[in-house]
Amino acid sequence: MIANAWIIPLFPLVSFLLLLAGRKTFSERSAAWVGSLTACFALAGSVWVLLEQVGGSSYRAGLEWLSFGETNIRFGVEVDQLNALMLLVVSLVSFLVQVYSRRYMKGDERFPLFYAYLGLFTFSMLGLVISPNLLQMYIFWELVGVCSFLLIGFWYFKPEAKRAAKKAFIMTRIGDIGLFIAVILLFIHTGSFDWAQIFAVLEAGEIPPEVLTWITLLIFLGAVGKSGQFPLHTWLPDAMEGPTPVSALIHAATMVAAGVYLVARAFPLFEAAPIAMDVVAWTGAFTAMFAAAIALVQNDIKRVLAYSTVSQLGYMMLALGSVGYAAGVFHLMTHAFFKALLFLAAGAVILAFHHQQDIRRMGGLWNSHRRIGWFFLIGCLAISGIPPFAGFFSKEEILMAAYADGRIGVFLIGVVTAFLTAFYMFRLFFLVFWGESRRERQAVADPGMMRPIAVLAVLSVLAGFVQFPGDSFSQWLTGGAESAATGAGAVWIPLLSILVSLAGMALAWTMYAAKTVDPDLVSRRIPWAYRLLERKFYVDEAYNQVLIRPYRGLGLFLVGFDRYIVQGLVRIIAAVPRRIGVWARALQNGQFQTYTLVSVIGLVLLIIGLTAGRLFG
Repeated sequence: MIANAWIIPLFPLVSFLLLLAGRKTFSERSAAWVGSLTACFALAGSVWVLLEQVGGSSYRAGLEWLSFGETNIRFGVEVDQLNALMLLVVSLVSFLVQVYSRRYMKGDERFPLFYAYLGLFTFSMLGLVISPNLLQMYIFWELVGVCSFLLIGFWYFKPEAKRAAKKAFIMTRIGDIGLFIAVILLFIHTGSFDWAQIFAVLEAGEIPPEVLTWITLLIFLGAVGKSGQFPLHTWLPDAMEGPTPVSALIHAATMVAAGVYLVARAFPLFEAAPIAMDVVAWTGAFTAMFAAAIALVQNDIKRVLAYSTVSQLGYMMLALGSVGYAAGVFHLMTHAFFKALLFLAAGAVILAFHHQQDIRRMGGLWNSHRRIGWFFLIGCLAISGIPPFAGFFSKEEILMAAYADGRIGVFLIGVVTAFLTAFYMFRLFFLVFWGESRRERQAVADPGMMRPIAVLAVLSVLAGFVQFPGDSFSQWLTGGAESAATGAGAVWIPLLSILVSLAGMALAWTMYAAKTVDPDLVSRRIPWAYRLLERKFYVDEAYNQVLIRPYRGLGLFLVGFDRYIVQGLVRIIAAVPRRIGVWARALQNGQFQTYTLVSVIGLVLLIIGLTAGRLFG
């Protein structure tokens, strides 16, 4: 099967083409079956490919696409450890989201089109992860961005959704420009877009160090845009205006992970550029704590999870920048499962409260929807890093990678972020599920939505155990190389991680469940700090004042210049021959007297001209 891995992305592409062509004829049931079945085929193929890869098989093939001079660009497929893992993650989450969406999106008048967009996105993401060269990857990278725009703005009749879609598209383009420049620079200095040849030229030392630093920083800029790292993070929370299944698929498990995947794919380049590694580690660390701090005071259930996603993506970048390649990819996998679980469970909560998303107006759901409560609790425990849930093992690897790399500052930020994560997640849990219900009647959860959530809950419990025995996952992912995250003397790190997470949970319990500590204490004592977090550190306002308003002012100036100066000159230039034409037309009136008069005047002017020429010539 591994030799036929190129077929896997074609299944969702077929789904997209069928549903797009028949969007007016497909019923909801048939559209859901087409989308889910093709996603299931992609999942089956991905599982098969992963099993063959674990058995030691790798694959690389392609066809000549473009040829100029001595350069041949191939369009093909590559399957190694990282590709095989990403194929499984993308196809699995996509399949579960499509099964879930059948009930969540029920009654939407554009239901078949929604499934068509999901198919196109899945195709784009699968094509991205199996690309053997940077140019092909960039094509699918941009296609993923287009799909994100379509899905975020799916409910285009909502002004907030339209704004969020445009914001996501524009802000990710900023990063994409950096990636595009990096692609050009790599081709100039290596003569190839192929990853294998790029790494061979790198090993030969033929890329100047300063050029390599710029290339890696530009690649990272592309990752910053797609993965919502500071300062290009503000689009991701706003993207929650899209349907909840979109949030689970794109903005938790797959698209936003594309930036992390890009850095992991280009990891040999980053390892050879120490400055770039520092930038990646500190950007990831700052983003992790920054977003976690904002999540502390958010009241929209999906925005809490959105800032949590930004924070966890920062954690992954922190690991990669600390030479924790295996740790970063491991957390990418576990995060995909427990964050998709949390988003899908949040969708069930929203439906239970009749599309209410403000957690201050929720409560008491544990008594009426205990199954959702257990699933949501599993997700909270996993993301908080409590053993034996999956998040504990990957978070532990990240902290040990930072410590082993000697990045004590980054390590401490990671520890603080672990405390904040446990606090805001259990604040969310207690406000939604504990206490008295703030609504008279709650909707009954659809059993069809519970099955995908249950699968993700099981994975959120078991996925961490792929590291056993020993560091088996890390050893497989790195091809047998020793994991940078291991090392003697770091046994206390898991204990510290558990303690800080438990402390965060305990504080959330005392404030929002037992209520022995007033939750409004901070907002009353230091209102400026609370307001700063509530306003998300005024990043959007800063962008508005520093970038958007001056840009609009420049636009208005250019519009005025074009309308009154450029077009004014054009009108003046056009008016002269038009006026001459009007005068000439008035003379062409068919009267013999007029023609004679013109001839006489012309003769007189000619005589005067000749006489003047003789006199003064």
